[in-house]
Amino acid sequence: MNKQKVIAIIFVIVIITCTVFIFSMIFFSPAQRAKGIIDDFYQYEQEGMFAKSWDLFHSEMKRKFDKSDYLQDRPHVFMNHFGVTTFSFVLSDVDKLSNWKVEKDAKPLTTVYKVAVTQTYKGKYGNFQLTQEVFATKEEGDWKVLWNYNK
Repeated sequence: MNKQKVIAIIFVIVIITCTVFIFSMIFFSPAQRAKGIIDDFYQYEQEGMFAKSWDLFHSEMKRKFDKSDYLQDRPHVFMNHFGVTTFSFVLSDVDKLSNWKVEKDAKPLTTVYKVAVTQTYKGKYGNFQLTQEVFATKEEGDWKVLWNYNK
């Protein structure tokens, strides 16, 4: 094999490696992973799979209400009272926060990502939107969802 072919092969390998690296940095960055878990959470909620959405909660959230209460209350309030069967939702861009707390007396979380979630409901009381800031962080290696309880 001559020198030009070797250089060409090395050049192609370098280009492919750089492309894979850039692709992974864009699509698998912590901010995108955080946004992805929030998207998963609301897709489960949208499909009425509240047990699966509850499983994505951070332990701080699971201390707020147990699973059986959540499975009863969440669909009752949002579906039965509003007279809707489902909703659509959109997510904002991601903001990175440091030392954020779920509530005043909670332990600060080192790195948290914030996304505004806007849910659109169309029901017997008309059409309306609900916007909530939702947070995601890693807990024991897995991405988890939190809501803000600061007053």
